Amino acid sequence: MNIAVSRAVVVVSAGGLLIAVTYGLARYGYGFFVPTFRAEFGLDAAFIGLIATGSYLSYCVAIVAATLLLPRVGARAVAAVAAIVAGVGMAALAVAPNAGILASGVIFAGASTGLASPPVADAVARTVREGVRDRAQTAVNAATAVGVAVAGPVALLVHGQWRIAWAGFAAVAAIALVGVLMALPPAGHREVATSLRPRPVLRPGAGRLLSSALLLGASSSAVWTFGRDVWASDDAIGETSSMTAWIVLGVTGVAGAATGDLVHRWGRESVWVVFMALLGTATGVVVIAPASVVAALTSAAAFGAGFMVLTGVLLVWGTEVYPEAPGAGVGLGFLALTIGSAVGSVLVGVLSSALGVRFAFLTAAVVALLGAAVPWLARRPRGSVAPSRGSLPATPAGRRH
Repeated sequence: MNIAVSRAVVVVSAGGLLIAVTYGLARYGYGFFVPTFRAEFGLDAAFIGLIATGSYLSYCVAIVAATLLLPRVGARAVAAVAAIVAGVGMAALAVAPNAGILASGVIFAGASTGLASPPVADAVARTVREGVRDRAQTAVNAATAVGVAVAGPVALLVHGQWRIAWAGFAAVAAIALVGVLMALPPAGHREVATSLRPRPVLRPGAGRLLSSALLLGASSSAVWTFGRDVWASDDAIGETSSMTAWIVLGVTGVAGAATGDLVHRWGRESVWVVFMALLGTATGVVVIAPASVVAALTSAAAFGAGFMVLTGVLLVWGTEVYPEAPGAGVGLGFLALTIGSAVGSVLVGVLSSALGVRFAFLTAAVVALLGAAVPWLARRPRGSVAPSRGSLPATPAGRRH
């Protein structure tokens, strides 16, 4: 194994750990513990949705900050701040004495995801060779599923002692901090730093990327925020089986690592249509058959695989639309995803309180099916060309920090 390959493996590993901690634990771990938080702090559906929305909004602020800071201070510094923010936020959750501190911890921890995505995507794009770059990017993205899958067994092992679980998650964030400090590249030469700021921002292909990301965020927020709460209710599969379903959701999400190969074989549009339809169907099944363990496990598996493949598509898509600024391209796509998630969490919470959780989830499922149609509702003019297959475009030589 030569030095370049070894360095690429180290960067992918450290980046993957950071993504697992920030997304899988600090962000999506909240949804896993919603039934516990509801019982401990007396939360209703609307307040639960507002907490999730606050987390998503903090992500939006953080990803803009990360995109602006990346060319100035480098991937290592921005990624290190992401690990610190995740650790502090999860530590606050571990000691939260009331709903206010709980909400603050969730919101603060949620900012870590916005800080993590741009530097990790940029570091991978600039250290992994072109032929396998898209596979590396989607493998790192799939680490989210690993974090989600870990949250379930940990909760089972601590037997309801959720504060111990969150303290452990904060400790893992400290390990991720050490990893990025050792592996990710520091700030380097600045003569090409301006290329990390895409010009123009709104270019051919950007509209479809951003609208698709918005609809994915809005439609997926129902399961991420309220899915386990629905499964854990008295008239559904119950607490223990709901934990199992959430673990299945995380494990099957590892399928997102294959996104690069799927895009190469089927094309980006086809992958998007198939998996958005799958995600929408899975969201509907959650409330159509909440008391069926088989249906719950099947819908969890379909949702986990679908969501992670779709976010992998967004990652590849963003680097294709903005090939000269991969970190910014990923940041814009995931910013739109999170804005959709923020809006979706509020609406699902309000609809659940006003019209029932079944209506709210079925509405989210319809939004996903509409999202599946985006590639066909905004076709490119005849004769125009946009990359949709194969590996990502090569980024210009040189490190841009």
